Amino acid sequence: MHSEEQAKQVADELRARIYTALRDGGLDAAPVLELAALLEEWGVTTPTTQELLNHRITRLPPADLTRLAEGLLSDTRFEPTFALEPRRWEALEHALEVVKCDVRTSGITTALRLSTPDWDGSGHAWVEFQDGYHGNGIPPAAGADAQGALASVADATQEVIMELIWKAWPVCATHDRGLRVRIKGGLAVWTCTGDGTHTVAPVGELP
Repeated sequence: MHSEEQAKQVADELRARIYTALRDGGLDAAPVLELAALLEEWGVTTPTTQELLNHRITRLPPADLTRLAEGLLSDTRFEPTFALEPRRWEALEHALEVVKCDVRTSGITTALRLSTPDWDGSGHAWVEFQDGYHGNGIPPAAGADAQGALASVADATQEVIMELIWKAWPVCATHDRGLRVRIKGGLAVWTCTGDGTHTVAPVGELP
């Protein structure tokens, strides 16, 4: 029997192997069946684990094996890390470069960067400003979509800047109210909080 900590570590390793195999090809039954058995041992029973453990998995067609492997990842809410999907980190870094344009427009010259602090065990990315971090970090999933990455990074940047300068940022020049990032028409934009409908500019293009 596995301890809870051992089970989690082994499950994480198996899920990473399965995800990588699904992404790159070469999925085999062994890690899928092992993960299903481990989850059952750990007290996690789902229709997917039951189907896997009640079939002769070695005889499953590839399409069924893929479906069940994806089901296990979904059942356990698996999200790939930046190490598994480095392109997601790159997407967040690109988004930060865009957001920096808005920061410089506001006259703020302090350097911003993305980091994964040692004290944070979530594996999230954080926007660092004046050696400070605030909020909940940015999960790797945010980097799967360019505009979603831009919105997430802009939101995190806004949060850490406002916490450390003690005033609203950025601000609508027309209404003198703080802005909020939103996705509108598929684009990440800054909207005025005055009436909730006034779009000031796309993220990265503040006047």
